[in-house]
Amino acid sequence: MSETDRLREVLAYQAAACANAGSPLYERILEGVIDDFDRHGVVADLIEGRSDDPLGSALTLRLLGAVHRIVLEGRAEALAAHYPSVGGTPGDDVTSVFLATIREHREEVDRRIDDGVQTNEVGRAAVLAGGYAALSRRTHLPLRVLEVGASAGLNLRFDQYCYLTGRRPCGPVESPVRFEGVWEGDPPELPERFEVAERRGCDRNPLDPTTREGRLTLLSYVWPDQLHRIERLSAALEVARRVPVTIDDADAGDWVEAQLADEALGRATVVCHSIVFQYLPPASRAKLEGSLRDAGARATGAAPLAWLRMEPAGERAELRLTTWPHGDEVVLATAGYHGNPIWWGGPA
Repeated sequence: MSETDRLREVLAYQAAACANAGSPLYERILEGVIDDFDRHGVVADLIEGRSDDPLGSALTLRLLGAVHRIVLEGRAEALAAHYPSVGGTPGDDVTSVFLATIREHREEVDRRIDDGVQTNEVGRAAVLAGGYAALSRRTHLPLRVLEVGASAGLNLRFDQYCYLTGRRPCGPVESPVRFEGVWEGDPPELPERFEVAERRGCDRNPLDPTTREGRLTLLSYVWPDQLHRIERLSAALEVARRVPVTIDDADAGDWVEAQLADEALGRATVVCHSIVFQYLPPASRAKLEGSLRDAGARATGAAPLAWLRMEPAGERAELRLTTWPHGDEVVLATAGYHGNPIWWGGPA
């Protein structure tokens, strides 16, 4: 496949993904971007030479996020008129305005395309919560939560969010982050509250959600016509201001190896991540998996280990849980890539 064909495929893949995930604005923009690419326009100039970027590195989302950031900062008034995230209403000429914005801010967009995607999607907390609950029931121990690719650590604060499943509420009912109606069919059995003894994360570009820069970066990667995601992120940022979390600047493989070196008696250690594996270099993924296997071989009932991950599995993501000792593995749920809807109980 030629470089041109591969890049076009990357753009078309993301256009279809945006359509499937409910963003007609980005679907429309990307259809126009593909036309511009075919005509060897500004987008072709921007992404030329990036055909070797892995599909999982989300080249198209990096482009969209770079432009959205300019809109959020109030430096693209014409495009802002089309972006609901700043009060706009999408119009028929949105693509031409989008491309004009790229041309106006060409140098900045070119630079920011190299930034990694930092969604830190809070909706995934509702998926992960069922996994934490399953582990708590199995071990009857407080959780030691270690998140890989934690970004700003918003999902490390999962126990500070409220989950309304139709049974008893889980988590603080006064929390501004609330999940209700996100489960298709029977929801998981959640505790009244989670007992988290320790929480820590790692990321190659950790963000501070209490700063303007951190908040702006997170918001720029949320799709501008999905206001429910923006509202949920804003609520999670409010929680982050009062619940501190340490995010280490470290390679995932090295960090997991170091964190699992010492036995954590009386705690259930869980290494977790959500839509992260695709962004890790192969060597880092291999080291992470090797560290889990080695630590799993040392795990005991008094110091169990778990690997909880929500990662791509075709049109939906899968939530898998592996526990040691014994190395048992189960698919707990499938879900939309942004966290909902959730089909609890394995593949639907």
